[in-house]
Amino acid sequence: MPGPTNLLGLPREGMREFFASLGEKPFRAAQVLKWIHHRHTASFDAMTDLGKALRVRLDMVAEIRAPEAVADRVSMDGTRKWLFRVDGGNCVETVYIPDGHRGTLCVSSQIGCALNCTFCATAQQGFNRNLDAAEIVGQLWAASRILADSGHPGPDITNVVLMGMGEPLLNLDNVVPALDLMLDDLGFGLARKRVTLSTAGVVPGIRVLARRCPVSLAVSLHAPDDALRDVLVPINRKYPIDTLLAACREFADVLPRQKITFEYVMLDAVNDTPEHARRLARRLSGVPAKVNLIPFNAFPGTRYRRSPAAVLERFRDVLMAAGVMTITRKTRGDDIDAACGQLAGHVVPRSRRVAERRGLQVAPAPLRA
Repeated sequence: MPGPTNLLGLPREGMREFFASLGEKPFRAAQVLKWIHHRHTASFDAMTDLGKALRVRLDMVAEIRAPEAVADRVSMDGTRKWLFRVDGGNCVETVYIPDGHRGTLCVSSQIGCALNCTFCATAQQGFNRNLDAAEIVGQLWAASRILADSGHPGPDITNVVLMGMGEPLLNLDNVVPALDLMLDDLGFGLARKRVTLSTAGVVPGIRVLARRCPVSLAVSLHAPDDALRDVLVPINRKYPIDTLLAACREFADVLPRQKITFEYVMLDAVNDTPEHARRLARRLSGVPAKVNLIPFNAFPGTRYRRSPAAVLERFRDVLMAAGVMTITRKTRGDDIDAACGQLAGHVVPRSRRVAERRGLQVAPAPLRA
C-alpha cells in the first residue's frame, strides 16, 4: 500500500493534479504551495484558509517531510554545513555560504556519485541512489527554516547551486521538478540566473535541461585536452571535450546574454602550467565562457596537491590576456570540510562488490558531528 504523498516535492502542476485527485479545486494548490514554501509550514492543521475537513483528509493522505538535519557545523568564516539524513542509512551534505548581501546554498542531488572524478571526495564514497524531488528541494526548505529559526546574522538564501553530492543531470526526473519549485513564485521565486546547475559533462542532459528548465550552467572541465580529462573526469571518455563544448554552445543559444561557467580545479603539476592555460583559452574560443579557477581542497587519501598561489595567478593571467573572463574562487569552509570537492556525507554503497572495488568501508560508519 503506497504511503502518504510528500507535497514538499510537488511543483505547481503536480500539486494541481494531486488536489484534482481529491476532487478539490485547482486554487488549493496555490494555497498549499504558499504555506509550504513561503511560510515553511509543515503542519496541515496550521493552514487556516483550508477547511477543517480538508485538513483532516490531508493528514491522512499527505505529508510535508524534509530531510532531517543530524549534524550542523559552522566554519570560522561563517560557512555552515548540515548533514541531512534522507533515509535509514544515508545522509547528504548541504552547505550555506554567506557573502555580503548574498547567501548561497550548495545542494546535493544524489547519495554519493557514480562518475568517479579522481579529485573529488564525493566520488570516493560510492553511489547509492538518486534523491527524489522532495529530498532535493527539501534541503533548501530545511536550511531556510533552520536559518530563520536560529536568528542567524547572515543574509537569507538568495542563490542555489546544485554543486553538492552527485551528478544532477543523471537525475533529471527529480532535479527538474525541484528546479521548478525553486523558480516558481509560489515556491522560492528565485531568478534563473540565481540558480546554477553544475555538471561533469553529461551531454544528453545538457540538451534536455536547455529544453525543460534552462537555469545557469556550470561545467566541470578541469583540463584542456581529452587525454588529461579522461583521467580527471572519466565521463570524458564517453563525451569528449569537443562534443561537450558543442552542447554548451547549443545551451548558450537558449540564454544568449548569459555566460557558461567552466570550473577548473587547480592541481599542482597536473593541469596548471601556462601551456595548459593557453590550450584552454583556444578550446573555449567561440563559447560565451567564464572560467572559475578553484584551488584544490584536500581530503583524506587524495594524491593531489593544491597549486601554489603564484602558479594559479600566472594561469589566470594567461587566460585573461587571451580575453577569457576568469575569476578565482575563494575557498570557504575548508576547516569543516565544506569546501568545493570535500563533501562526503554518509553513503551506503549499493553492493559489497562496489564498495570493495572502491576500497570503501562496507559497514555503516558513524555520522560525523
